Amino acid sequence: MGLVARLVGDRVAAEQGDHVALTDETVGAVTYRGLHDATRRYATRLRRGGCVLGTRGLVVSDDSAGAVLACLALWANGCVAVPVSPMLTDEEIAFIARDSAATLVHFGVPESRRRALRALIGDGPTVFTAEQANEAFDASSARDGEVAAYGEEESGEQEVLLQYTSGSTGRPKGVRQSLRGLLAVIDGFGRGVPLRSGDRVLSTAKLSFGYGFGSSLLCPLAAGAHAVLLSGPVDVHTLIAALRRHRPTVLCTVPRMYALLAEHARDRSDLATLRLGLSAGEHLPDELSTRFTTRFGTRLVDALGATEAGHIVLVADEGPGRGAVAVPGVTATVRDEAGRIVPAGEPGRLHVKGPSVALGYLDRPDQEREVFADGGVYTGDIVSRTPEGRLLYLCRADDLLNLGGFKVAPAEIEAVVGGVPGVARCAVVADADEAGLARAVAYVVPGPGGAEDELGRAVRAAIRERLAAYKRPAQVRFVDELPTTSTGKLARYRLRNRVERG
Repeated sequence: MGLVARLVGDRVAAEQGDHVALTDETVGAVTYRGLHDATRRYATRLRRGGCVLGTRGLVVSDDSAGAVLACLALWANGCVAVPVSPMLTDEEIAFIARDSAATLVHFGVPESRRRALRALIGDGPTVFTAEQANEAFDASSARDGEVAAYGEEESGEQEVLLQYTSGSTGRPKGVRQSLRGLLAVIDGFGRGVPLRSGDRVLSTAKLSFGYGFGSSLLCPLAAGAHAVLLSGPVDVHTLIAALRRHRPTVLCTVPRMYALLAEHARDRSDLATLRLGLSAGEHLPDELSTRFTTRFGTRLVDALGATEAGHIVLVADEGPGRGAVAVPGVTATVRDEAGRIVPAGEPGRLHVKGPSVALGYLDRPDQEREVFADGGVYTGDIVSRTPEGRLLYLCRADDLLNLGGFKVAPAEIEAVVGGVPGVARCAVVADADEAGLARAVAYVVPGPGGAEDELGRAVRAAIRERLAAYKRPAQVRFVDELPTTSTGKLARYRLRNRVERG
């Protein structure tokens, strides 16, 4: 069965076409029947514009009904959807366009930015726009013969989704997801944390990231639920306003947002309709989970996932301190550096197997061999197993910063800060805020004669201009020198110790 049929067609066939599938601020509420017909219209438009079976199409858009429609229409034509965050810089988006060899691009960004991106990307890909997608939601826009049947392929190993994630070098990697894998996400995580057809699901994680793609598109539509799509940056105030307006029953966000809700929400009435809060993207501290549930009466489920594993692979289904279990269909083991399973209580690398595991990386054979190994994938997390078989999260295995669910390579930030005139050296490590959640701290060594006040302003200006908001350090600290090891390498662990000591 193809994705469009599973996510949309089945609901119409089950005489639930009048149920609301999506809501966004541009087109309002869209029913499953409306999404079904709009997908066929936009798929036809893409095909007439040169969309060819098996090719890749960029979807550069914030969360919207149009972005969901673009992915569905690509799948309806047997093509590969490549969701890309508009928060990335123009150069990063252009790199992904080239790396993915995309033959078309759906732009959900303002006209001025389209022109700038088109200049960088070149004339190769055919351009489609959010306005054209939104027209497809209007039944009166269909001309005779415009609504075509779906043509998506049925091969389980067919690549259907390419999701870009940063690596330790900061160079984005395309993770190739298969039809089999996405259906396994629906059947696995969808059973582990079941949604209901009457649920309204609100996710602050964006469609362009693995967590958001699952929580705003795959899982709600597969369950016949109603996905509320939020565009633009989401802070605690916009989230509270959205909770009051849309009254969701399920909230999917990151731990730091739950911490902010616990601080800023007026009272339980703001979250009165919530039956479940899903937390992923970074580890949920036990204290925060307990504090939130005590105040609002809403159960939080801590989840761990990885783009390379398809979506969520572990859920802490019994509450704080009890550890996590693998979702249905996933086998999780704890292994040492040689790939051997370690005894209970011993820390090791989290390794997962199952049909949701991605096909691999696009054109990154060395990294693929390292990560996609031993019959599954290493998530990059360090865990231990309890005698009862539950998994306890300990830390990340590498130096990647995990900031609000976004994985950011320190090298990306260091390249920007280190490029400011007057900066001799810099290093970025993770700090913990008052809620115990990670934030980035940039340590800067000024050059000879550098004035900290003036240099600080220049560094912060460069950070604002050249880094996406989620990559920006929370603090910039000046030091006389950076700690090094006996071989002259940067000793990041000593900087982390300095942070912990204050």
